[in-house]
Order: sequence, then C-alpha cells, then structure tokens
Amino acid sequence: MSIRIEDAPHALFELLWLREAYGLHPTGDDLPPLLVRTPAPAAAVLDADTRAHWESAWARLWHAASAHAGQEQDHDGFARLLTMPPGDPDREPLLREMIGPTWRDEFGDGAFDDPSYTDRERSTPEERAAARPHSLADNPEHRDLEALIPAWRAGLTTIVTIPCRGEHTRRVGDNALMVTARTRADSVAYRRALSSFA
Repeated sequence: MSIRIEDAPHALFELLWLREAYGLHPTGDDLPPLLVRTPAPAAAVLDADTRAHWESAWARLWHAASAHAGQEQDHDGFARLLTMPPGDPDREPLLREMIGPTWRDEFGDGAFDDPSYTDRERSTPEERAAARPHSLADNPEHRDLEALIPAWRAGLTTIVTIPCRGEHTRRVGDNALMVTARTRADSVAYRRALSSFA
C-alpha cells in the first residue's frame, strides 16, 4: 500500500494567501475555509473591476489547481525536462503539465510582489516542518490505518492537506482526498474523512 501526502501544494497555498490578503470573496461550491494563520493584508488596493474579475476567476482556478494537486505524478517528467535543450518547443508544455494551473498563468506575478506574501513564504516551510509527525505512532496514516485501508482499496492514492481552519474534506479527482491539516491531525475527523472516500 502506498499513499502520497501532498502537504505542500504551492499553487493552492498561493490561491489561499491571495484570497485573504486581498480580501476576495469568491463564490462557488466546495470552497475551502479560511487559513489557520491569517496573512497580513496586501499593500495594493484593488479597484472594483479588478476585484470582481479576480473573485470570478478564483473559484475556477481553485478547482483546477486542486484537481491537479490530487493527480498522480509523472515521476519521469523532471528527468525528461533536464534532458531537453533550452528552446525545445516541448519544454514549456511539459513544465505546465508538471506544475499545473496557477494564478500566475492567468494574471502574472504582480499580486505576489507584496511584503505579506514574502512573510508567508518565509514561514511556510517552518510551519510544515513543525506540523510533521515526530514518530511513526504520531503519523496520521499509521494511527488511522484501519480507516485508511478501505479508502485505499476504493482507489485512494493521495491526501492533499491544506492549512485551513476547521474540518474540510473534499474528493479531488478519482484518487485523491483534500483535508485540512486539522482534520488530518484529529483521529476522529480523519477517520470520518477517509470513510467518505470508501
């Protein structure tokens, strides 16, 4: 049995930061709760048209990036990318396939040129490291193996974890489940999430 834990989905973290730092209020089904640690507001103030455009795009990009985070990874993609010469026309499509859809593809990098984002980027690796289990007994998948096995038998191969508040469980694709870090840390909540997949 093999389960991949995707606890560093960069495109999702960027979208979560952007939603809160810019005070966006996107609408749609199955959107995640707010971040556990609220970022500082972005320095830039959006005009009404930009805000409306960003809010309408946010949910679409969230769902696309979530689906990509849950996909099986092409383990040979990076090796192929390294062998391609600069300027190879197949290089960019392969890179896009590996990274998946991002906010930057559609809107550029400008939203992230902000001290709030820089602060968030600096603290994220430390937060992830602190949240990782220190022993096998503390590992949520080991702890809740009884609930994980039926989900795995039903096709679960990937757990995508997001740093959002409360309990939030969503199936993202045929083989992946998205949960909040809090859900994964709490045995009762995690077992409930895993049983929703089986």
